[in-house]
Amino acid sequence: MKHLISLLCSGLCAVTHLYAYTDHKDTTAVNYAAIASAADLDYDRPVARSEEGMPVGNGRMGTLVWTVPSSLKFQLNRVDVFGNSSGSNSFYERNTDYCNGTGYMDIDFGQDVFTAPAFHQHLSVYEGQSVVSGKNISVRGLVWEKEDVLALEITDQRKETLPVTTMLHMLRMPVTRKGSHTAVSGLRQEGDYIVLTQEFREDGYYCSSALVAAVSGRAAEAEQNSTTTIRLRTLPGSGVYNIYAATAASFDPGEDVVKAAIGKLEAARKRGFSALVNDNRDWWRKFWERSYIQLHSADGQADYVAQQYAWYLYIMGSSSRGSYPVKFNGMLWSTNGDERKWGHLYWGANQSCLYNALFQTDHMELLEPMFDMYSRAYDSYAVAARQQWGSEGVYIPETTGFDNTPSLPDSIAAEMRDLYLVRKPWGQRSQAFKNYAYTKMPFLSRWNWKKDEGWKQGIWHSATKSNSTFGHVSHIFSRGAKIAYQYWLRYEYTQDTAWLRQRAYPMIKGVAEFYRNFPNVRKEKDGRYHIYHINDNESIWDGHNTVEEMSAMRGILPVAIKAARLLHTDADMVPVWQEFLDHLSPLPQHTAAGKTTWSRSLLPVLQGNPSGHPDGNTMPVWFFDLCTLESSPGIQQIGNDTYNTYFDNGIDSTAGVYVLSKLPATGALLGRREAVQYLVPNQLRRRKNEEVLSNRMDLSEGYQTTNVQRLGRAAEALQLALCQSVPAGPGKDNVIRVFAAWPPSWDAQFSLLCRGGFVVTSAIQQGIIPFVKLEAAQGGMCRIRNPWKGRVALFRNGKKAQVLKGGLLSFATARGEKVMLQRERQSEAFE
Repeated sequence: MKHLISLLCSGLCAVTHLYAYTDHKDTTAVNYAAIASAADLDYDRPVARSEEGMPVGNGRMGTLVWTVPSSLKFQLNRVDVFGNSSGSNSFYERNTDYCNGTGYMDIDFGQDVFTAPAFHQHLSVYEGQSVVSGKNISVRGLVWEKEDVLALEITDQRKETLPVTTMLHMLRMPVTRKGSHTAVSGLRQEGDYIVLTQEFREDGYYCSSALVAAVSGRAAEAEQNSTTTIRLRTLPGSGVYNIYAATAASFDPGEDVVKAAIGKLEAARKRGFSALVNDNRDWWRKFWERSYIQLHSADGQADYVAQQYAWYLYIMGSSSRGSYPVKFNGMLWSTNGDERKWGHLYWGANQSCLYNALFQTDHMELLEPMFDMYSRAYDSYAVAARQQWGSEGVYIPETTGFDNTPSLPDSIAAEMRDLYLVRKPWGQRSQAFKNYAYTKMPFLSRWNWKKDEGWKQGIWHSATKSNSTFGHVSHIFSRGAKIAYQYWLRYEYTQDTAWLRQRAYPMIKGVAEFYRNFPNVRKEKDGRYHIYHINDNESIWDGHNTVEEMSAMRGILPVAIKAARLLHTDADMVPVWQEFLDHLSPLPQHTAAGKTTWSRSLLPVLQGNPSGHPDGNTMPVWFFDLCTLESSPGIQQIGNDTYNTYFDNGIDSTAGVYVLSKLPATGALLGRREAVQYLVPNQLRRRKNEEVLSNRMDLSEGYQTTNVQRLGRAAEALQLALCQSVPAGPGKDNVIRVFAAWPPSWDAQFSLLCRGGFVVTSAIQQGIIPFVKLEAAQGGMCRIRNPWKGRVALFRNGKKAQVLKGGLLSFATARGEKVMLQRERQSEAFE
């Protein structure tokens, strides 16, 4: 650790001499390997529980690596394996649906080899490689970047050679039935491979997976020794050899997933283990060079935060490059089968913990699975808007499956609209509606009013949570706006007009039109549009003008207008949206002790405290850029007064922060240094009596939910404290600020992506900012708040081009141009 801190310090100290150079070069000499390696895991004894194993993955397939005395253990998981669809009628009991697992794999050495003190396990996050060693046994392992293959290199130096057995185990019994759902698993030998297959069927739904394993460099024999296990036993011998395991999955019953998996394995075997190592090294090297954060403080707090940030990036790089986003509850790291708390559905709020911070990392490839999933379901969201709510545009539920939102029979849809829009008394719902709802998954937003009452005399009983149509996520519409706003953010960060036209604008327009046509939005006598019978996240049920929904409308309408103008489309809709926006009701407010704060809802409400502050896990006002450091002083005052209500005793080292909380990030957006200094480390460590596993993950969502939600939230706050690019309101010009909420005792150096497509690199040491470098990926006007008092020298191509003055610095950039800003009095050496 001392050596690492020395490396970090040396990098930070170097930046203070940057101004002494006379050519335009990046002289920060970033040691990416040292920054990433700070997050390495190193164990000197076996973990006590499988959930603390070391993660390796390629974004599509992953596993934790852990040991028992005689064996190395894995559970190979994929992002695209789901036991059932959203239309299932077989998982009406909560937490019984499942996903992602393909099978267990054990490497058994025939005797106890992985025991202390001869034990050592290390994970290199810079290379994505795990090494485990025991008594005369050493194993290097990785998941190949190019194909879905786990590759192991085994060095066996035992004097008494023993067979080594590779075993594949089913995750359940060979045939499992639940309602009309079946899960059939099979084992077989094919050539020199052992094979484990799964097939999930329910009505028209189908998903299959295959896990295959083979040995290279040593003779092996296959045998099936139970109904759930097949093994491949190597003949005795010493030296180095390899074991490979590959997976494949498909929703097409005509696709041969075994053939696909064998093809991947053969590709890896032909390349050879050393070549796979080089492939991964090259990929991860390029990954780490996209952006970085390097921190140091005398008390070690900043170094700790930087370590956790690098770990977050490693986890997301290892798990979010597939056809579907990685799930918050378990990710690719399940170790006890494929059932987990909360099942196979995606909760928007939880997923945001993983994905919100990725924009500034300049890793858009890690965000693509999320966008792909929502875009694929666009047409079904349009149907849901009409069927369920009698509106136009698109309705994206807070809780959704990986697939389309199922369409409804016309008669059920008609009654649903009357019930959910509170036009028909809940007690008058028909028996046909009750029967239809009986078998539906209760975590899906549209059925979330359902309450489990358990099995009684062999019959499953369910009731309603509030004797009404409302449940925790039943009437949340702001998730759609947040997803659409993320589409907009991707455009702002990349300036990709094709993306805006083809992917983002349809979603933005769809959500804007949903709100505008929502039957429970109406213009009142005050001349303002009000929205009724909606939730405020999970806290307020059946509210009026809730802060979530009002913030969502005030956020999405301006960007719909701006996007339409940028694309020169829907000119007839722009004045319609503008009229709607101009006459929207204000955000709900509460005044006490002479201070005005934003509150959750206006009256009436069915459940919850309407005068309470906005949900700390969502902070909708700040999500939609309605309160930033560019906002008017009046807005900032309300924002700060609202923020203070979350901390009755102020913010210090004792302030606890929940896993999902956006309070650290909101504090950074408000320029609150104490929020970053204390809340970010506290969120990473969790509150008292809340466990953090040895691999820095946690089980905060319940059993089988190994996750890094808190790390994603803290990463977002950290980035915003270092560098934020925000407008005075949604759709307005973005302004860059460096070190807007930075603790004075922390030193830092970073390179992050900002809106407008600007990569910003800067540093601070002992409160001094020696430079700000900007690289304009797409060109355009750059606006940045002056980090110094006084005049600022702007350098282009290493030469002083102009002197800027004032608090807001604005200048044009060309595509690909690199610009350096420095305080004018420091720039005399350049003249």
